[in-house]
Amino acid sequence: MTQHSMGCGSRRNARMIMRMDLLWNIGCLLTLNLPMLSAACPDQDPDLHMWHPGHNKEHRVTIGRNQKLLLSSSVTVHSIHIFDGGKLVISDGAKDPIVLRTRNILIEEGGELHVGSEDCPFQRDFTIILYGRSDEETENIHSYFGLKYIGVSRGGTMEIHGAPKMSWTFLNHTLYPGGMAEDGYFFERSWGHRGIIVHVINQFGDVVHSDRFDTYKRKDESKRLAEYLDRVEKGMIISVAVNDEGSAKLDDFARNALSNLGSKYFRRLGFRHPWSFIAVKGSPESSAEDHVVYQGARGSAAAKVFKLFQSPVGDHFTVGSISEWIQDVEWTDWLNRDDERGTGDWEKLTDMRAAFPEKICASPIDMQVATVDGIPASLTAQVFHKHDLDYGFVCRNKDQVNGICHNYKVRFLCGKPVRPKVTVTIDTHVNSSILELVHDARTWKAGDVIFVASTDYSMHQTEEFQLLRCPECKANQVKVQGKAKYLHMGKEVDGVDMRAEVGLLSRNIIIMGEMEAECYGNNACTFFEFDTVGGHIKMGVGFKAVHIEGVELKHMGQQSMGHYPIHFHMTGDVDEKGGYSPPTYVKGVSIHDSFSRCVTIHGSNGLLVKDVIGYKTLGHCFFTEDGPEERNTFDHCLGLLVKAGTLLPSDRNSKMCRTIKDGVYPGYIPRPQQDCNAVSTFWIANPNNNLIHCAAAGSEETGFWFIFHHVPTGPSEGMYSPGYSEHMPLGKFINNRAHSNHRAGMIIDNGVKTTEANAKDKRPFLSLIGARYSPHDGADPYKPREPALIKNYIAYKNQDHGAWLRGGDVWLENCQFSDNGIGLTLASGGTFPDDDGAKQEVKNSLFVGESENRGTEMADNPFWGPGGLDHSGRTLPRGVTFPLRGIQIYDGPVNVENCTFSKFAALDGRHTSAIGFRFNNSWQTCPNNNMTNITFQDVPITSRVFFGEPGPWFYHMDLDGDKTAILHDVDGSVSEYPGTYIVRHDNWLLRHPDCIDVPDWRSAICSGHYAQVYVQVRNPSTLKMKIIKDDYPDKPFFLKGALGRHSHYQQYQPVVMLEKGYTVHWDGPAPQELTIWLINFNQNDWIQVGLCYPRGSSFSIISDIHNRLSKRTFKTGTFVRTGKMNNLDHGHLKRNYYFFDEDTGLLFLKVKAHKKRDGFAFCSLQGCERIKIKASIPDTSRVSDCVLQAYPKYSQMPIVDVPMPKKLPTAQLSNNDHFIEVKLESYKTRFFHIKEDLAYSEVDGKKYFHSIDGMQIIVIDGKSGKVVDNRSFRRAILQGIPIHVENYVANIKNNSVALVTCKGRPTSGRPWIKVLAQLGATDIKLNDKLVFVGYKGNFKPEWVKLAAGKDTAKVHEVLPIPITRKLKL
Repeated sequence: MTQHSMGCGSRRNARMIMRMDLLWNIGCLLTLNLPMLSAACPDQDPDLHMWHPGHNKEHRVTIGRNQKLLLSSSVTVHSIHIFDGGKLVISDGAKDPIVLRTRNILIEEGGELHVGSEDCPFQRDFTIILYGRSDEETENIHSYFGLKYIGVSRGGTMEIHGAPKMSWTFLNHTLYPGGMAEDGYFFERSWGHRGIIVHVINQFGDVVHSDRFDTYKRKDESKRLAEYLDRVEKGMIISVAVNDEGSAKLDDFARNALSNLGSKYFRRLGFRHPWSFIAVKGSPESSAEDHVVYQGARGSAAAKVFKLFQSPVGDHFTVGSISEWIQDVEWTDWLNRDDERGTGDWEKLTDMRAAFPEKICASPIDMQVATVDGIPASLTAQVFHKHDLDYGFVCRNKDQVNGICHNYKVRFLCGKPVRPKVTVTIDTHVNSSILELVHDARTWKAGDVIFVASTDYSMHQTEEFQLLRCPECKANQVKVQGKAKYLHMGKEVDGVDMRAEVGLLSRNIIIMGEMEAECYGNNACTFFEFDTVGGHIKMGVGFKAVHIEGVELKHMGQQSMGHYPIHFHMTGDVDEKGGYSPPTYVKGVSIHDSFSRCVTIHGSNGLLVKDVIGYKTLGHCFFTEDGPEERNTFDHCLGLLVKAGTLLPSDRNSKMCRTIKDGVYPGYIPRPQQDCNAVSTFWIANPNNNLIHCAAAGSEETGFWFIFHHVPTGPSEGMYSPGYSEHMPLGKFINNRAHSNHRAGMIIDNGVKTTEANAKDKRPFLSLIGARYSPHDGADPYKPREPALIKNYIAYKNQDHGAWLRGGDVWLENCQFSDNGIGLTLASGGTFPDDDGAKQEVKNSLFVGESENRGTEMADNPFWGPGGLDHSGRTLPRGVTFPLRGIQIYDGPVNVENCTFSKFAALDGRHTSAIGFRFNNSWQTCPNNNMTNITFQDVPITSRVFFGEPGPWFYHMDLDGDKTAILHDVDGSVSEYPGTYIVRHDNWLLRHPDCIDVPDWRSAICSGHYAQVYVQVRNPSTLKMKIIKDDYPDKPFFLKGALGRHSHYQQYQPVVMLEKGYTVHWDGPAPQELTIWLINFNQNDWIQVGLCYPRGSSFSIISDIHNRLSKRTFKTGTFVRTGKMNNLDHGHLKRNYYFFDEDTGLLFLKVKAHKKRDGFAFCSLQGCERIKIKASIPDTSRVSDCVLQAYPKYSQMPIVDVPMPKKLPTAQLSNNDHFIEVKLESYKTRFFHIKEDLAYSEVDGKKYFHSIDGMQIIVIDGKSGKVVDNRSFRRAILQGIPIHVENYVANIKNNSVALVTCKGRPTSGRPWIKVLAQLGATDIKLNDKLVFVGYKGNFKPEWVKLAAGKDTAKVHEVLPIPITRKLKL
């Protein structure tokens, strides 16, 4: 006998072997899979015991000692403590929702709470309500967790997994405010209305005609139907449906007509078949159709078609057609044949029919079972032998834990005879709207609550809606109750993705705080009228496992430290690095109507926060707390309607900042804008965290704020060395968006005060202070810089800034900015760069000034006014006159490359510009602010750049940074002059004779080599500096200093043209200590400086190098006095010369760089080269102003060291508008004793010389920029009544430029001068020489200019072509 060895035993013959093989395999599979199934669905664990504690608010539940309980009914208890191997599982099998009401739940020391699992999400409705008051006297307020909490401590496990639902998506079609005003259409017929029913509907959803065709009884009705359909106009909507019967007398006329409309089933229409059809005449491919077979008396059958249309004005309406046979149903009476006595309660269907004849139909549709007391069988926790519609119901006593069944009753659902019905509806959604979304929304159900985010400046335009049933909706469509009040964009606008976020607040698992009707006790009632003591969930150090997904958190968080909706507190590494597998996560959670934050990560790393919504909260929403939090990932998170809270200074608004005095030093005077006012949707205290696909859709202050803790604070104290976070490289920041924020979409700037208030600094702990970000490899400033990359960021409709980014090496790529007050400000690291050699840059990005998203005009909207391009009304970010800017340059160096600016257009009264500078600025501006490959679309050339002018928003324009503004047009894509620098028009330190004025920009285009000097002075530090370039002694340049008047030293930061001489003067006694820093000097670059000192002064002068990293200074040389000025050129690094001209009071030095500089570094590779002067000054010295003695002695003839480039040819320009360059000059020449008057006009390089004494007028067409006429008038004519000139000017066409030059001295006091006034001249003061750029038209452009002088008169400027008048504000 053959033996066959098997894992489950051996058998004697082949058949038995095969049979046992099969059984063995099945058994082993079941054995292997049962634990897996149990693990996947925790409520299926066979070791669980049913738990029904009932409702007792004094019941303090403890689940320990390996107890495993299954909760399947609602419960109220005092508290629940799960520990020592205890497990509480929520049943997913209960028919009724489960509500667990408790003061708190504590999970620790091996305790576990399970609601579903990752592989088996919880499907039923389950709610945890956390109740209690903060003023209750109770001994059970936990020292760590507080009250109204779910706490997971050391060794605790919490697994909560709700039903999967899409968290949020975007609108895919714009939602307009309001909607159709008419009611919908409803048509319903049953018996007596047999045949084919046709409705003809126009594009606005109106029924224009309807008819019935009895194709069951009459054959001619078939032909009439075909003719009727043929007469319907193309584009009309046709609804066709069968009621009762319509197939008996159909012929090919009707079948062909319906087939031509797009029907596929009508040719096969059978007896009493339900059939519905909707199509647009002329578009058979658009048809929708449904067809089912008649079921007779066996049950209902319905053919349903719903099709969504959009009217020409944008409103939606739905046409619905239902053809059906309906079987009405009703329940039998409750029947009870047996009871629990004996072996159990047997309610078999066959026995029931015998006991209750004619009470039960032949084919029941459904069955319900309940105890005689009315409790549904599913809630009794008993085991049933049979619960089957075909067999009946059986409960056996032997299967029950207590050995006895309840007494049950049964009833059956039975159908009535069928009847026909046809229904045609047109839903114009008068009190509902169809939303088209980007993604499949079928996980969203009727009754759920959603919101649609604002796409305007105010976050309060976010709107909530409840979902309605929508059988006609596609997978990506939902129907909502009500109409929108505001415009919500659902498309890309002018190249910027402005689609509104649409988020789901509802989940099937709810954790919520039970709230009082109003604020009470000591709970910030000064600031809030409502109760702010909500529930909270807190994870402590050493928890075993936590995974939260698919949960709705409502009324969570408290206005007290440490109590937030979700809080990971000092938990360390919560991913694989910390031994967590799978890693800890919070996913698919909706947090709304919260009283303190959304998700708080405190001293924790590696947490995944994904698909989480934070909606209507107080204080920072997604919050990293102390600074050491790293490697956390916020993926596809959305936060909006974030308002101020009381906890931290940065959470507070102005009122709170002024009112809350906790932690301040006596005498503290709050400055809300500096110390507080920073509440943000994403508050990131360490750059090494990831933000991907996130949206900050409305905060009272800021969307994303990267803040810096110089040292870690709170419980995290000592976790890293000082300055670590400021040098930490940025994690991933990709595909994020910010809009509808008051202050900014994004900020990288500032730190928090990490010391307590004291006499020296009275501000409270964690107030905002200054900080600078300079990312380096490994957060080590001695290692190479590592740029912070911001990719695919979108910022629109932020009232102040799309982004404010300060620091070194912050680079933006493929970003979009639109409709922000200021799109982007890039600010450097400070006066002396904290990260020398760093630069900020933005590449391949789009800036839009005023898009087609015009917003919604509301009565309470304070900022509504005209747009720049078409003057149409729109919402505005700040004031009506606020000067919009695409990019704002502040400090530098900044590199802007391959960027497009669109729809920036100034108005008369609003100085909008694509490129601007920070106004009211006392700081430096770097000459290496580079612009390359810039494109302008729908930007008038006059609105490309604006340097500012005194007036609203720009203040007095007299601070140092306002005056020193400069940018480098590398390729001419901004100014049309490649390689030039654009400077403020009145900064003569940077100008040369060939600079070209740009009056519309308040600037000049110049060529040259530029650098900076920082002049630091002490003793005294309150001086104003006057610096003069020797080329233009009559054009002094005044600087107040960049620092406050109470600083112990002062610093002046002029930009200078290299290889020129300058003198420096003061409005008081000369400073005893003065240091000159060489900034942006290349090796061998130099300037000559003459510093004013009183006679009798003596000097000690050295040169040194200051290293910014080591903070060490190395002496490099000494300056010795020389008696000859030309010796200044013969010095070298170790031994240089100074010359003190006591007659003029000027101390002369040649300031020269000796070391190599790299890239964008401000200073040399070794450090900053400096010259330090210590002066011994006579006590009797007064104001050190040597100008009268210095000039003309040291005056120089202005020369052009770097020739101006040629203007780009018009053919190379990508825009229709462009500049024309005009140069007019009238002057005297002298050759020995011979004098000669000369004059000419030049247009784009072509000169028009005078041949006779008198006046020449060149006329330029204002549309094309072409010279259309050239006329000269002899001086003899001008001395009389200039009728010839008057007639000529009168005949010049409107919108023409007139270039007027005079050769020889113009005759004064004659009526011909009035002619100049007709061309825009005012305050005409004649001199020997005169030139004039005038305009014939209905307004006076900025560039109309008259120049007169004794020996020369000159105007050199560019004019915008075509010439257009700015619209008035």
